[in-house]
Amino acid sequence: MFLSVFEMFKVGIGPSSSHTMGPMVAAARFLDQLRGTGFSAHGLRAVLHGSLAFTGVGHATDRAVILGLSGFEPENYDAEAAERELARIFSQNTVMPEGLPVLAFDPARDLVFDYDTTLPGHPNGLRLMALDAQGDVIVQETYFSIGGGFVVTEADLAAVPDKPTGPSPHPYPFETAAEMLTMAEASGLSIAAMKRANERIHMSATEIDKRLMRIWQVMDECIDRGLAGDGVLPGGLGVKRRARAIHDKLRAEQGLNIAAPHIANEWMSVYAMAVNEVNAAGGQVVTAPTNGAAGVVPAVIRYWLDHVPGAARARVPEFLMTAAAIGGVIKHNASISGAEAGCQAEVGSAAAMAAAGFAAVSGATPAQVENAAEIALEHHLGMTCDPVKGLVQVPCIERNGLGAIKAVSAAALALRGDGSHFMPLDNCIKAMFETGRDMSEKYKETALGGLAVNVPNC
Repeated sequence: MFLSVFEMFKVGIGPSSSHTMGPMVAAARFLDQLRGTGFSAHGLRAVLHGSLAFTGVGHATDRAVILGLSGFEPENYDAEAAERELARIFSQNTVMPEGLPVLAFDPARDLVFDYDTTLPGHPNGLRLMALDAQGDVIVQETYFSIGGGFVVTEADLAAVPDKPTGPSPHPYPFETAAEMLTMAEASGLSIAAMKRANERIHMSATEIDKRLMRIWQVMDECIDRGLAGDGVLPGGLGVKRRARAIHDKLRAEQGLNIAAPHIANEWMSVYAMAVNEVNAAGGQVVTAPTNGAAGVVPAVIRYWLDHVPGAARARVPEFLMTAAAIGGVIKHNASISGAEAGCQAEVGSAAAMAAAGFAAVSGATPAQVENAAEIALEHHLGMTCDPVKGLVQVPCIERNGLGAIKAVSAAALALRGDGSHFMPLDNCIKAMFETGRDMSEKYKETALGGLAVNVPNC
């Protein structure tokens, strides 16, 4: 199993990797498919199913699909150009993707929210269609946005994975945490070093470090934008941005010798909240492993760099490599999708990744890193995904702050031990997935239960 660090950490846009980035990516892939068919299409249609229908407006899925069908993609998203194109589309009821003729697309008619049909395979399903002049479907594809910006087709989900016929090209092809630890012990390498060796099959060491530092730069700048932001978040809930005010108070108290010991928790929380306020406003973030959980990993890295003696920016790649290794094991064996397994799969996974990274740069052995990840994930088990009004705001923004605190606490506990512990990470991952499978659909990113329906009347 190989899942690149650059698949776990992707530059994209808010507010959701599964509901915004994924549908936009799916639309771009559909355009590519349409370009290769040779058919002369007259118009396009999109149908959203399951969680994409129930929380699509709050997650900007409608905007993402429309812009994706116009040729926009998350990694090079231009917000100002997007707003201009949306205004034109709603005025002229056409999209103009590069390499294709002008295509009819009336958002009020051709973007359908199907609340009654959940497609088999995954809760985040969408069908994209190309129509001829009579309105008949000439090309159709079904996509599933499975979390973290990952997109698969219906055929991809149905396909039986090919069994490897020879040795893996990757020197350390671990699929489980147990295999990861066995390989680390046999090789004498850290988890980050094994992950780097796997990545080296695909690119040079220089390119790896360049791209990793770019990921951290986007994360870091996202924190700074969030700390500078003010006002009310979009969406109608009236949620005020709080990161700037909290950060200003924390800075004012620095050096006054009045801070309580738990002040560290406030720093971690404010960094995480800053990221998720940017995400909630539709800004640029990095999936870590998702947008809804995008604040945890950068908050822990920023806390480590700015508040922990001995931290060094040069070791950020080690942090990210370790975190990605843990995230890859979770995704491969369970899920990172809130619509599939609840927020335990998003913030829980992010906390496990951050705990592993923090432990690694704090001198942990591979066994202690695995222990840190297990502790962090274990204490998110059962967490529902119940965003109010389908917006990635309440409880998502604060939840990232608490996820960062849990991550550092988990790493600290693991560092006090020798790496041996009762519950292996693999078993915890299995428990998370089973819990998510058994969880009622109303608690899995449909805004039909939990906090989403227990809101003030005023």
